[in-house]
Amino acid sequence: MLNSILALSVTQNASDLHLSSGTVPCIRVNGQLQFLAEEKLSPLQLEMELFNLLEQSQIDAFKQSGQLDFAYHLAEIGRFRVNIFYQQRGISAVFRVINHRIPTLSQINAPAIFRKLATIDSGIILITGTTGSGKSTTLASLIQYINSTVAKHIITLEDPIEYIYQNDKSLIQQCEVANFGSAIDSLLRQDPDIILLGELRNKHSIQAALTAAETGHLVFATLHTHSAIQTINRIIDVFKDSSRDFIRTQLSTSLRAVISQKLVPDNNGRKALFEILINTPAVSNLINEGKTKQIFSLMQTGQQYGMQIMQDY
Repeated sequence: MLNSILALSVTQNASDLHLSSGTVPCIRVNGQLQFLAEEKLSPLQLEMELFNLLEQSQIDAFKQSGQLDFAYHLAEIGRFRVNIFYQQRGISAVFRVINHRIPTLSQINAPAIFRKLATIDSGIILITGTTGSGKSTTLASLIQYINSTVAKHIITLEDPIEYIYQNDKSLIQQCEVANFGSAIDSLLRQDPDIILLGELRNKHSIQAALTAAETGHLVFATLHTHSAIQTINRIIDVFKDSSRDFIRTQLSTSLRAVISQKLVPDNNGRKALFEILINTPAVSNLINEGKTKQIFSLMQTGQQYGMQIMQDY
């Protein structure tokens, strides 16, 4: 049952499949939910189907925490990022469809500044947006562009691994870890040029990402924020008052860019719109002084640096 529904989701160009105990399956196509003409899912049947995808250690972890993230590959169909959780009616799952082909920067309509950012040697570049805004795809396109143009050692820390890269000019090593904050120390001894991190979810992971950027590496990471300025404020506000001056200074020197994005309807489905903040000396000074509200005016007039505000739609 499960594999056939996953195959149907792929043929319908769905971005997500929702399986919820006690109701029929539904898919998200171009941002809209559509219910499938299937029978309601039995809680017991759905739990058995989902547990068949897991190792015993994963089942134990799921039962302990009530939720679990993992990746699932279905031969000849595709790869999926999965989250399973318990809700009032029983077990539920969301399968995010991962395109087996990584789109190029041109295919995602990335501004020219993306290619320049991919040549930076050190610092941190943040890709931000809400859930389902295409952050993972943009990040994969940037990594693939680097992979196809220069010889770099790229290490990814992901939970779970989503896009699968094939070595081209670069050596790419993908690691699946639940807590990349604690993995940074050993990773820095593995001679990376570029580090790709998953979502920065807490103070520990943010501090680890900034530290890695300060040690001469180029770091890519994601955040669930709506805008570039909100991203900066979120990073600083995570820390206690006594630490914020230090974090402002650290961020002002290590940040290279914030790319904030959203997906909007298009003739061919959906397209990405981007807001771009480049950390110029003027922006760096405002971050260091805590005057983040003034950054927006610099973004409005900073087209020569590659900056742009979010387009109205």
